[in-house]
Amino acid sequence: MCQTRTVGEFAVSAGDYSAVVVSQGAGLREVRHAGRLLTESPPVGPDEKPPLSAGLVLAPWPNRTADGRFTFDGVEHRLEITEVDRNNANHGFVRTVEWALYDATERSVTLGVPIGQHPGWPFDLTLVVDYTLDETTGLTVTSTVTNSGDVRAPFALGFHTFVRAGDAATDDCTLTVPAGRTLPLDPERQLPQGDPTPVDGTDHDFRAGRRLAGLWLDTPFTDFTATDGRYVSTLADPDGMTTELWTSPAFRWAQVFTADPDHDQSFPGRGRAVAVEPMTAPPNALASGDDLVVLEPGQTWSGEWGMRHRDSAA
Repeated sequence: MCQTRTVGEFAVSAGDYSAVVVSQGAGLREVRHAGRLLTESPPVGPDEKPPLSAGLVLAPWPNRTADGRFTFDGVEHRLEITEVDRNNANHGFVRTVEWALYDATERSVTLGVPIGQHPGWPFDLTLVVDYTLDETTGLTVTSTVTNSGDVRAPFALGFHTFVRAGDAATDDCTLTVPAGRTLPLDPERQLPQGDPTPVDGTDHDFRAGRRLAGLWLDTPFTDFTATDGRYVSTLADPDGMTTELWTSPAFRWAQVFTADPDHDQSFPGRGRAVAVEPMTAPPNALASGDDLVVLEPGQTWSGEWGMRHRDSAA
């Protein structure tokens, strides 16, 4: 069995890799390789919400739903407004609740939660997330959602993953994102404003890597170029030591966000920090239908993403 630090907190390891997962929000609290942090590691207890939703699962939709309203199969639904200053429903329901432990070993933790019976959300889904470490390939996160109700249901998924390159300052690191397009957002409400646009010749072209100093991002990226069937983003320190975040093609989007004291969103103990958030759909997908997963009763969907360390000689 894996080592349980406290109630609801699970430490797993394989070779030089280690991770901590908590049952509150199925949160990934940290990933390390040989002690080097691959994610931010917020100084909070297992039953406390981490800053800026770091490491939490975002479902049954990631990001924002404008005015909390969406129409599905001809019926309008009104979600609870959770981002009051922008009048949006933000990041779903499951990040604030206790998940059930399905299984735990020395290398893996599997957690699950039912989704349904929320204001404006009459759909019954069951979401299971498995975190598994391997001494060679690092962390693999497998998500499976099943429509456990008797009507078809919409679904989208995200993970609020803050990426870190050891002890290097965020501004000294180089971020690479192999995306060809970004989705323009209204700066007031952070909602889609038009269609995805090419990154060519813009400040959003991270395909060859860009140093993060002076950059502020809260931007949805899409149109990824695959490497060996995966979409691979990296964060490298000045010596070339690299943290790699990959997703399967099921995650067609990634929100890149920089926590920044100058934007009143400082990451505790770090100040500037960067999140690369795998998402299956863009902001406001419940309303727009863009890349929304639709599950018939009994149908199941699954997707994967993961992280690993790569040294400067790789």
